[in-house]
Amino acid sequence: MKRQGIIFDMDNTLLQSSIDFPKMKRTVYELLVEFQLCEPTLEWQGKTASQLIELGRQSGRLTPSMEQRIWDEVGQIEKEGMHGAKLENNVVEVLTQLKNNHSLVILTNNASIAAEEALRETGIVDLFDAIYAREHMTALKPSPSGILSILGNYPNLGPDDWIMIGDSWIDGKAAQDARVDFIAYRGKPDEMERHYVSPIAWVQDCRDLLALPYFVS
Repeated sequence: MKRQGIIFDMDNTLLQSSIDFPKMKRTVYELLVEFQLCEPTLEWQGKTASQLIELGRQSGRLTPSMEQRIWDEVGQIEKEGMHGAKLENNVVEVLTQLKNNHSLVILTNNASIAAEEALRETGIVDLFDAIYAREHMTALKPSPSGILSILGNYPNLGPDDWIMIGDSWIDGKAAQDARVDFIAYRGKPDEMERHYVSPIAWVQDCRDLLALPYFVS
């Protein structure tokens, strides 16, 4: 079935991000401990920053000021990692061709201001119909919240009309839980398997997307 809409992850799918995600996770964990929202013995290494923040929310003791401090720290790490970001190889060529017959949307856990700045600096912001950042979600990926928000804004298209492309299991999990198929871009098979994510295709270069049967040529 040909898809009419394509949802792209941003970091390490479109852009070569140098965001220090281990540092981000450690920072969030340390703040949760400081705020006494989790035990120091929490095995935080296997969780994403968004999952750690959700743990803080689930404690029922995360105040708005605490959460704002966490996001301020996360935002600073994002800003440092996005500075001078470069495009993945062949991105402009592929996006330009896909845009002729598809709605292109970005879904990122980053803040809107950081995402839009990076996309503007790399010259691809105008190739997308919309950018959905963390401000547009009730919960970050791996939650399907962002994808469901996108689907809600395209009432004439159903989940089967969309496909998600990303490098991480959190992209695949979000897609699957929204009943949208997922293509792994340079994904790690063991990581996908560990989180029960089953991509319908694997690609190593974005030009490989053009050879797949899911898109209108």
